[in-house]
Amino acid sequence: MWPTLLYAALAIAICGWIFTSFRQRRKVHALERSKEEIQVEETLVFDFLHGLGEAFRETIKPHDLHRLIVEGATRILDAHGGALYLTDRSGNKLVPVFLSKGCPPLVPVPGHILHQAATTPAALEGFLRMHSVPPGEGLIGTVWQTAQPVSLADVRDVPELARLRETPLGTASLMATSLLYGKQNMGVLAVGNGPMGAPFTPSDFVVFKSIAEQSAFALYNAIIYSEANEKKRLDHDLEIARDIQRILLPEKSPAVPGFEIAGINIPARQVSGDYFDYIRVDEHRLGVAIADVSGKGVPASLIMAICRSVLRSQAPQNPSPADVLKAVNRQLYPDIKEDMFISMAYLVVDLSVGSITLARAGHDAPLLYRRAQQTVEFIKSPGMVVGIDSGSVFDRITNDFAIRLEQDDCLILYTDGVTEALDAEGFEFGIDRMIQSVRASAAHGASAIITRLIDDVRNFVGAHPQNDDITLITIRKHEKDQP
Repeated sequence: MWPTLLYAALAIAICGWIFTSFRQRRKVHALERSKEEIQVEETLVFDFLHGLGEAFRETIKPHDLHRLIVEGATRILDAHGGALYLTDRSGNKLVPVFLSKGCPPLVPVPGHILHQAATTPAALEGFLRMHSVPPGEGLIGTVWQTAQPVSLADVRDVPELARLRETPLGTASLMATSLLYGKQNMGVLAVGNGPMGAPFTPSDFVVFKSIAEQSAFALYNAIIYSEANEKKRLDHDLEIARDIQRILLPEKSPAVPGFEIAGINIPARQVSGDYFDYIRVDEHRLGVAIADVSGKGVPASLIMAICRSVLRSQAPQNPSPADVLKAVNRQLYPDIKEDMFISMAYLVVDLSVGSITLARAGHDAPLLYRRAQQTVEFIKSPGMVVGIDSGSVFDRITNDFAIRLEQDDCLILYTDGVTEALDAEGFEFGIDRMIQSVRASAAHGASAIITRLIDDVRNFVGAHPQNDDITLITIRKHEKDQP
């Protein structure tokens, strides 16, 4: 009997050893498979991150980056499809920027679109690519609005998705999260599986949120790069615009018998809304114009260019500055927006008799320096700005004003960029300081007045940036035979 029991115990031990060995082998194989799966997942994640990094080593098109994010997420998570929604320029809604082909609908789809999709799949695709999502609309809009990620193994509680669950277009499980970088919510990334796919696991959700964090960083950097490139392009365009505007302004002052004339324009930005010009009216007359368009930058510079063109078309052969300004106003009024206008002063110098006739359209009153008395007075001829009246009022109050200049008297035309120049404490240069500069330099000629004024303004403002365009024209009368 003992031998029998001994053999039985030995047989049981051998069977136990075989069973234990088999179980251990199964565990080893399972661990090896798990290790392989982790390695594959790590490789996919590494490839995704590497792809994002490589994308910024050279300029990447937005569509290529969007595709990289969505396809990378679906590949890592073994999802059927994915979608990327980003905010539009207004920031008030989401627009689809990339939808993968296998992505189930993640937004409400109207019944008639579903009906068309049964025979024409392009109808659904067109709808999904054109449909924008306001805050709070459906799952995508809610995730964007709340900035809370979601992982749904069952979409029955999501109305727009539940009605499609039993169809080939249905979504069985999905994950969605907003794309946050700092305080900026740029949109929503989502991945989904159809009815035949396995639900996403909690570990999938962790990986998905990590992918979204890296994607948000990549998208934010793409925005920065895009804005930097756009700024560079705009700076280049503005540089060209500035060069063109320089061509439109006088290259040098005209040499005319009996007068010394000098002018300068210093833009506050790349382009200026100020304008000055010298126009040959006829054989014996010279027109001198100065203007200041409301506003700054490109819009003001465009209006300035139009003003120059109209003025130059009206000035020749017309000795009346008021008539010229009336014609300019009538032509520009229909094309100037309600919140824009132009202040102008235009004068005609009659070289044959040495007289000046001025018309002022709401511009700063010119200064007249009298050499004999060493005084400075304002020339306050009536007039209103160009562009706010069709002509009924403008024509009535805009008139010619004769100015008599004696030997070494000086007339100074300027824009408010001179008098309204600000120092670091916010104080203006002002008209009193301007008058002092004129008195101190007028005896030395027209160019000396401009040099002194510009130096005084710069010394006054110091390091404070120039806040408005500066334009100056000075006219000094002297004997015709004087060099």
